Amino acid sequence: MKNCVNCGAQLNDDQAFCTACGAQQPVAAQPEAPVQPEAPVQPVAAPVYAAPQAPAYDPFDHTAEFDPQDISENKCYAMLIYLMSFVGIIVALLASKDSPYIKFHLRQAIKLEVCTILLGIAAGVLCWTFIAPIAAGVCICILTVIKIICFFQICGGKAKEPAIVRNLKFLK
Repeated sequence: MKNCVNCGAQLNDDQAFCTACGAQQPVAAQPEAPVQPEAPVQPVAAPVYAAPQAPAYDPFDHTAEFDPQDISENKCYAMLIYLMSFVGIIVALLASKDSPYIKFHLRQAIKLEVCTILLGIAAGVLCWTFIAPIAAGVCICILTVIKIICFFQICGGKAKEPAIVRNLKFLK
């Protein structure tokens, strides 16, 4: 038995409020039962049902069409094609004219060079408009970035058609 802290009325030990005045009573600290460690709960993974996926196919990646030995032997000449423009094209033609890998990259580089020349001509003819030379300069910068991307793809031994000029139908 305990007494109310407000009015002094006698209360049972488990009462939280006084029955006479309604005052809240402090709760006596109960001795804690020893806590037993619980077994760790491991989450159960729900089964994931996924449709079978076909491997990704890039229609512009022609790497599988070339002999790996041809790629490894002529990788440096293919890099020169994109690094040195026309000089690189001439060097690659003279050094490895029989390589299908080099011929593929020669076609792609010639497409890029033709686009660059056409942009330069358009900028020269329309130089009085101020907008055409600026637009041509931006496009030439984009083609330069594409050449750099092609260079790094060759470093990885790939034979992919460049992004913008892949839709041009000449030099297939």
